[in-house]
Order: sequence, then structure tokens, then C-alpha cells
Amino acid sequence: MKKLKIGLVQQSCCEEPQLNIEKSLQGIRKLAAQDAELIILQELHCTTYFCQTENTDNFDLAEEIPGPVTQQFAAVAKELAVVLVVSLFERRAAGLYHNTAVVLEKDGTIAGIYRKMHIPDDPGYYEKFYFTPGDLGFKPIVTSVGNLGVLVCWDQWYPEAARLMALAGADMLIYPTAIGYDPQDNDQEQQRQKESWLTIQRSHAIANGIPVISVNRVGYEADPSGNTAGTQFWGGSFVAGCQGEILKQAEAERDEVLCAEINLEQTEKVRRIWPFFRDRRIDQYDDLGKRFRD
Repeated sequence: MKKLKIGLVQQSCCEEPQLNIEKSLQGIRKLAAQDAELIILQELHCTTYFCQTENTDNFDLAEEIPGPVTQQFAAVAKELAVVLVVSLFERRAAGLYHNTAVVLEKDGTIAGIYRKMHIPDDPGYYEKFYFTPGDLGFKPIVTSVGNLGVLVCWDQWYPEAARLMALAGADMLIYPTAIGYDPQDNDQEQQRQKESWLTIQRSHAIANGIPVISVNRVGYEADPSGNTAGTQFWGGSFVAGCQGEILKQAEAERDEVLCAEINLEQTEKVRRIWPFFRDRRIDQYDDLGKRFRD
């Protein structure tokens, strides 16, 4: 059985990027000590979630890839011989920025990058102000531990993205994430939103017969503008198996490193009994390329 140990670093973040980086590095070391071969960090883990406001000064947080932050994580990947998935605010050119996941191989080289494709624009999540939609498509990143179907946060709500990654040969789907509650919502609404988040991602595992790994941030972050009540990130990072079963899940309110084992041979078994790929009616799906079917 081809089994793989996966590590997740769920953390709260402060205003000082280097302190956040050091916390992430500590988490990586703890997971490597538990024999994790693939370690995944949450979305934009070097900073607070600055997209709560539209502020041009925040573009100073971005850097080129490769750059100093990439190099810090690459050095640790090489030292510990682990594959890392890190999430950075990429400066591609003046006025051109992306929300980018970087996959680092065990030797510290860049195996590939993924630029977030679906960009939200909602109160407290003003990402369209900062991020240009990705232009690299839905292509798995080939690594020594498997073909990684890396997507980012808002991408997790779109079955099309998950399906295209699976059709391109992804062995697993990986979602670095930053999502939380509006503290002004009542408990019932907060619970509905979190359950929806879990359900949609578990459904991607089921529909495609591959594991899903989602790594969310945790803790309260105030809105610097004072226009909203801020965001209470709900943590709950998890690993789901090929039939959507939760293998491991982190707590909702604290920093946590989580180690889980997945079986990469389970996909073959599950797809034999649930042959969704066989029964797809690809001759009838042309309208998926339309914005809306009138």
C-alpha cells in the first residue's frame, strides 16, 4: 500500500511577517519530526489577512517568486527533505500581483506554482483589489510524493476546478485557505457556513475519488478600517479520504499542527466501485462553458 504522511500547519497570524514565518517554520519542524513527507501551510500565512480593506500600502507586502521568503522555506524543505506547499502574495510586475501557492521539492527547488483562479470580492474579502486571476490553468504539480492538485481558498467552492485537476491526473486536492465567521452573525448562521465549507470540499473527494487536504487559519483579526466587525477564522483544517471521510481534523480555536496518513492506492479501489469518470456524459456538457444557460 502506498501511504503518505501529510502535515498541516494551522496558525494565527500577527502584524509582523517574520514572526509569522518563524511560527510556520516551527510547525514544519514539528511535523517533519513526525515523519510527514508533505507539509502544507494555510493561505497567505506570512501576514494577517490584509484583504479586509482596500489599501495600496498593502502591496508592499508582496514579493517576487523566487524571493527572500521563498528562499527561507526552500532552505528548510531541503534541510528536512520534505515537500512544502507555501502560500505567498506574489509581485509579478509593477501593478500585477497574484495570490500564489509555491510547491517546494525535497531538495529545495521549486516544483511549480499555482496562481489562484477564482478571486472573491465581498465585505471583508476584497481580493479583487489585490489579486489578478491566475493564468496557469488547473494543472497538477508533479513532485516526488505525487501529483499535487493545488488550489486556493475560493477555488474550493467550484466543482469545475476540482474536476479539471482530477482529470489532469492529480493524486490529491490541496486547498490553502483563509475563511472565517462574521462575528455579528448568529451561531446558527456561523454553523451553516462552516458545514457548507466542509461539505463542498468533502464532495470534491467523493466526486473525484481522491483525498482532499484543506488548511485554514485560525484566530480573530480586526478590520483595520473599522467598517466591519472583523473576521473570526474558524480553523478546522482537515484531511478527507477518497470517499469524503474525515481522517483528521484540527480544532476551531487554536494553533495546531496535524499529521495524517493517506493511502494513494485507495483511488483505484474507489473508482472501480464508483466509476464516475466512466459514466460522465462528456457529449452533453458544452453548456458548462457558458456563464448562464438562458
